[in-house]
Amino acid sequence: MQPHVETAQSSEAVSAAHTGGFVRRLARNLAAQDYLIGGYFALMLFAVLAATGPGREESIRTVVIDIGCFAGGLLLTRGGILRHGSFANGIVYRLTLFLAVFLSYFQLRWILPAVSPQAVDADILAFDLRVFGFEPSIAWDRYVTPHTTEWFAFFYFGYFFLVAAHVLPIMLIGKDKLRTAHFALGIFMVFCTGHLLYMVVPGWGPYRHLAGRFEHPLEGGLFWRLVRATVDAGGAQKDIFPSLHTATPTYFAIYAYIHRRVLPFRFTWPLMAFAATQIIIATMFLRWHYLIDIIAGLTVATTAALVSLRVVTWESARRERRGVPAIWTSLDWHGISAKSGGKGSKGGDADGTSSDGAAP
Repeated sequence: MQPHVETAQSSEAVSAAHTGGFVRRLARNLAAQDYLIGGYFALMLFAVLAATGPGREESIRTVVIDIGCFAGGLLLTRGGILRHGSFANGIVYRLTLFLAVFLSYFQLRWILPAVSPQAVDADILAFDLRVFGFEPSIAWDRYVTPHTTEWFAFFYFGYFFLVAAHVLPIMLIGKDKLRTAHFALGIFMVFCTGHLLYMVVPGWGPYRHLAGRFEHPLEGGLFWRLVRATVDAGGAQKDIFPSLHTATPTYFAIYAYIHRRVLPFRFTWPLMAFAATQIIIATMFLRWHYLIDIIAGLTVATTAALVSLRVVTWESARRERRGVPAIWTSLDWHGISAKSGGKGSKGGDADGTSSDGAAP
């Protein structure tokens, strides 16, 4: 597409995003990920309203606040109160979606006991033994040493850095709109599905349910201590099915492989695949998860990666045909820097396309 044609189409899309009544404009601009997260919080609200366990009232207040913040962010951004294509719109939209989903994980520490006061570890273990014939955490107990524990603790703790290393660059400086949309919808599918299933299949994991079956204690160095401290301080506790420590890095690896023809994924996908395998093994070796939790995590990741790509490809084409702005717009950090220095922004149009016509 010629630069002036693409710029004209982007300008028309931004204008279309602000035409019509507010409700009609909001509905037109909403994307699949907005409906996904909205449905996630609706199901969360239904779960806490029907809860019978301790902390029900606090859980209801927490989810209602989450919904209010999420809805407010959509009204500001998809509703066009903050002009579509502006830096303010882009950054508020990102914070609205990512903070709403990721921070809700830490709230599960109180929501899960209210919604699911019971635990189904015995049923999960029986299923593993009946279907697979063994339980990895028990079978691998003979290999537990301070060295092996520290090796897998390193990868298990590295999970948090892998999340930051993917989410922050793609969301804050990513330029390709389709790849950004694919990544975002997929990771939202992973986390929303995982959080909801925690309430359906609550369990403590082998480290607690099978505590008397292990002959070798888990002892390690710095990274094992960091893992224990992190889980004790921020973990949701009964968050085992599916294993998000399996689903998330697996999703990153599949996403990188799908986009392996472009940088940096051309080089990172083999590294990500290796890291994912080590994290997956670590979840069982360190006695956090049963084997079926891992199978569920792999299923969630694969489904999210493939389905999200099809959805965003269809949705992007549909929005372009209807003259609706792209699902995501890139953030013009250069323009913000130039304005803060007293100079006008050189470049991009409101849809994130630079003045030389390069696609965001």
